[in-house]
Amino acid sequence: MKICAVGLGVIAIAALASGCASTTGGVPKPFPMPDSAARAPRRDPASSGINSPLGRPPVALVDAYGVVGTALQLRGVPYRNGGSDPVGFDCSGFTQYVFAQHHIALPRDVQTQFQTGTAVRKLSDLAPGDLLFFSTTARGASHVGIAVGADEFVHAPSSSGVVRVEHLSAGYWSQRYLGARRVARP
Repeated sequence: MKICAVGLGVIAIAALASGCASTTGGVPKPFPMPDSAARAPRRDPASSGINSPLGRPPVALVDAYGVVGTALQLRGVPYRNGGSDPVGFDCSGFTQYVFAQHHIALPRDVQTQFQTGTAVRKLSDLAPGDLLFFSTTARGASHVGIAVGADEFVHAPSSSGVVRVEHLSAGYWSQRYLGARRVARP
């Protein structure tokens, strides 16, 4: 009986220690999809992997419209600080989860996501699937969403909200917009 209680204590500690990727810096594995075994990750036909520094093919860009579709299917999921699954999301957990569904691993925190991919220099060059960054609670990038197109983006906004679509041109968001990064093919 005592051994069983010790074993359960060890399991509980291990579960708690691995629970929050945002505080531990861990990166969860991409979340499985129902048909993930039947579908291989998409590869950029131009990338052979020969020049890859690790000898592995580089991660390919994915279909941006697929990313947007996945993001939109999650509308209504509640905000949860540290959340990175459909039970609840924070902003970077949301973007990380959405891209993981398309075999793209994003870093867990907003500041590191802001350094991922290729910079989109002008608002007029934004495309569906681009990551949009805002300065909301601190200097620098502190919030992230995914461009939908036509001045809209989807994100996990705050502790009082749910995953939803907003307009980039709305006063609050346009004043806090920092820039965009492209990790998906338009």
